[in-house]
Amino acid sequence: MAFSPLTLRRLSQFTGNKRGYVSFWLFLVLFFVTLFAEFISNDKPLLVKYEDSYYFPIFKEYPETTFGGEFETETNYRDPFVRELIDKKGWMIWPLIPYSYNTVNYDLPVPAPAPPSRENWLGTDDQGRDVLARLIYGFRISVLFGLTLTFCSSLVGVAAGAVQGYFGGLTDLLFQRFIEIWSGMPVLYLLIILASLVQPNFWWLLSLMLLFSWMALVPVVRAEFLRARNLDYVKAARALGLSTPRIIVRHVLPNAMVATLTFMPFILNASITTLTSLDFLGFGLPLGSPSLGEMLTQGKNNLQAPWLGMTAFAVLAVMLTLLIFIGEAVRDAFDPRKTTV
Repeated sequence: MAFSPLTLRRLSQFTGNKRGYVSFWLFLVLFFVTLFAEFISNDKPLLVKYEDSYYFPIFKEYPETTFGGEFETETNYRDPFVRELIDKKGWMIWPLIPYSYNTVNYDLPVPAPAPPSRENWLGTDDQGRDVLARLIYGFRISVLFGLTLTFCSSLVGVAAGAVQGYFGGLTDLLFQRFIEIWSGMPVLYLLIILASLVQPNFWWLLSLMLLFSWMALVPVVRAEFLRARNLDYVKAARALGLSTPRIIVRHVLPNAMVATLTFMPFILNASITTLTSLDFLGFGLPLGSPSLGEMLTQGKNNLQAPWLGMTAFAVLAVMLTLLIFIGEAVRDAFDPRKTTV
């Protein structure tokens, strides 16, 4: 596929920002790795061979009787009795980290939270759960939440800004008054109040935050549409009889997408920060969910275990810093004043 000279220039400017370009690949690698968290960190084996048959516990639940046990419930592969049964007639291949985000290590040599060791590389929290496993799952859910919220809020924000800017007049005036009132609400307090009324989950929190996050892109998209709606090519499209939706989508929207793409990394950053804040305050994801904010709370409540707070802070600092650097590189790529060296 051939790229236009403008696209090539933007790609060149993006790669020319070494800090942002390296951050983009680092973030991409980290996110890609965490997408396969179940294969990296799990309390179930990747593969079990038992009596010349092969089993895949990650994909399917097997009762204990499958391996010669006594119960019809799902097999607990960490149980020494079950391990002994399987080892007599087969073998197991475990993930790199033999713990899931909710697995409790009952064999700790010291009371929880336990410090880093060969068994738990980053230690455990105050419930005996592996910190590294919770970090991997927490990183994934934070990024997926941020990406989903960024995508949905961008769709709503671009549509609202396009309607405002293209039609102008009374439509623009009413929209602006509504946005001024809506944006003046204390968002975090409202989220806390609403989250305290019902049991929050991933999609419920996403819907709540979408109510307010869509406004970030409205001003820039509106300004672009206000500028472009009276340009000659738009007037010519109207004179040719093109429909309003077609003019908006095909002729004006591509120009507004420059500002949209520039702002998206920063919206993603804000989305992750808001989720972390809600989890830290106890109004975020359900209890027990892998959450970076919950890990910060663990660090605050267990000052005698500094590895908890330091680990969560380091992961958040690295994640948000990478996103900021990527955002700066995207901004430079779409800045017409920048020249490629």
